[in-house]
Amino acid sequence: ETPGPSSGARGRRTSQLIQESCGMDADGSTHSAVEETVESKMYLVDLAGSERITRSGAVGERLSEACTINQALLALGNVIDALCEKSRTHIPYRDHVLTRILRHALGGNSRTLMVACVSPCDLDVSETLNTMRYASRARNIKNMPTKNTKHSGPSSEEAMLMVLNLKAENETLRAEAEALRTELFELQASLAT
Repeated sequence: ETPGPSSGARGRRTSQLIQESCGMDADGSTHSAVEETVESKMYLVDLAGSERITRSGAVGERLSEACTINQALLALGNVIDALCEKSRTHIPYRDHVLTRILRHALGGNSRTLMVACVSPCDLDVSETLNTMRYASRARNIKNMPTKNTKHSGPSSEEAMLMVLNLKAENETLRAEAEALRTELFELQASLAT
């Protein structure tokens, strides 16, 4: 038995929530010609904390679990460092499965929030400081998120044909309006005399 948590697995947990919503007009009706779909993804990741093997006394399965967790956190830390340095051209997303999964959440079109859990205990000061440094580096990532929209509706050829038809209809209606206006002036002139 190790001094660390005794119950449950210490691995990481990753969940992804995807929400798609269709565009609506101000009155609540959907768009008629072109429909806009907004897609949102939320990643919820619970990372187990890193631990010093010598301090925890982990052996066997706990030792391999701790090594895997530390590798994931190291790979994530390398990605965070690379994203914070604008001069770097290569971001090592492919170094670990976790960083591949979180690629879009870290350096993509997203807003990222990191919650760091620390211990107030004097014995955990070094782990607390490391966690705070890690979270501080993550805070320095600057993303410029934009709205993810998918437009569905007519293709460009269909849209061009629709525009041409509407222009022709518009010209016809203008000609009819002008003819009615002329007829109205003639009727007003005949009534005035």
